[in-house]
Formats: sequence, structure tokens, C-alpha cells
Amino acid sequence: MARKATDKPRRGENAPRRRTSSKGGAKRPRGDIPERVISAALDLAAGEGWRSVSMAAIAAKAGLTLAQVHGAFPSKAAIVEGFFGRIDAQVLAGGEGDEDAGGSTRDRLFDVLMRRFDALNPHKAAVAAIIRDSVADPPALMAGAPRFLHSMAWMVEAAGLSSAGLSGAVRTEGLALVYLNALRVWLADDTEDMAKTMAALDWGLRQAEMLMHLCGFGAPPGAGEDTPAAG
Repeated sequence: MARKATDKPRRGENAPRRRTSSKGGAKRPRGDIPERVISAALDLAAGEGWRSVSMAAIAAKAGLTLAQVHGAFPSKAAIVEGFFGRIDAQVLAGGEGDEDAGGSTRDRLFDVLMRRFDALNPHKAAVAAIIRDSVADPPALMAGAPRFLHSMAWMVEAAGLSSAGLSGAVRTEGLALVYLNALRVWLADDTEDMAKTMAALDWGLRQAEMLMHLCGFGAPPGAGEDTPAAG
């Protein structure tokens, strides 16, 4: 399994002095603000838990004013959505040029979801805190469900399948269940190569493949490259 590093830290150039809470007093490009907010929020979540993190603390950590943070993300939920949108983009970019790589549908889905875990791995403590506090807040969990399924639909598309229509919705929701089970394992996976996560993901995809066949959405396992992809 290839591993890809996509961290892209950037520093701003010196700028005229202005009132700011950043330590150096330097003004960074405006386009860098969302990245700074997300990074600050993740750092605080990893160290303090997500529920107790305030927008004011995020602004201070990022070296920004509250108005700047509000202009980028009007709520903590929006910051989480922005973070997972960034993860989606990393996964999709990581597969560019692989369209003709071939392999079975299960293999392609496996590769896509492992790219997602690769992207999440540097932020595991923060992700664990966000998930833990979201589970304890059912309204927030329900509010985040559509965004999660949106991400899963992109993962389906990244594997060369369609997320449109009834069959696409079945694929998306099925993949979401597979991913959630693997995510649970990933959170406790202490192996350097994520072996436990890979085993859980492979098992889940095989089970989903058989279920898709039983429900009439695919050919029997092993019958061809696009086993659960028919339609």
C-alpha cells in the first residue's frame, strides 16, 4: 500500500504592523485563514477535547481575530465540515492518474478508503476527540450525517463507481457502514502500517460485496472486475 504525504505548511511574508493576536504580528495571506483555523481547532481538540474548545480559543491559537474566524467558519460544526472537506480533497487528489489502474471494485474501494485513513492519520487524536464528543451530542451527530454521506459518495465516485440513483445510494450507504466499522478499529490501531485497520476494511468490503450480490446489485464475488458495481 503506497503512502502519500500531502502536508503543505506555508508561512506568510512580512507585512505592515497591525493589531493582531498572532505572536509574530505578521499578516498572512487572507486565503490562508481557513487552513489556520482548521489547524488551530485540531490542535486544541487533540489537547483539550472538542466540546470544551471555544471559538475565541481557536482564534487565539490561530493568531486571528474572532471576526476573521467568523468570516471563514461561522461555527465549530462548519470547521469540522471544512476539515473533512479537506480530507475529501486529499483523497481525491491522491488518486489522480489512477483511473486506469484496474483491479476489482473491492480493491479500488479498499485503496480509496486507505488513502482516507492515511490522510486522517496525522490528526488521529483530534478526530477521536471530535467523534467522542459528537457521539455524546446526538443533535450534532444527526446534523453531521448528511455531510458524512456526502463524503462517502465522493469515495464511491473515486473508486470508479456511480453514486447516483437508487443503486448509488445503496453503494454509498453500504460503504459508509464499512467505513464506520474500519474507523472504529483505526481509532485503536497501534500498528505502524495500520494492519488492523486494513484487515477490518478488507473484511467489511467482502461482507458488503456478498450482501450487494444477495440484494441483486452485483455479480457473485469473484465473477469479474466490477463485482458490486453493476448498474
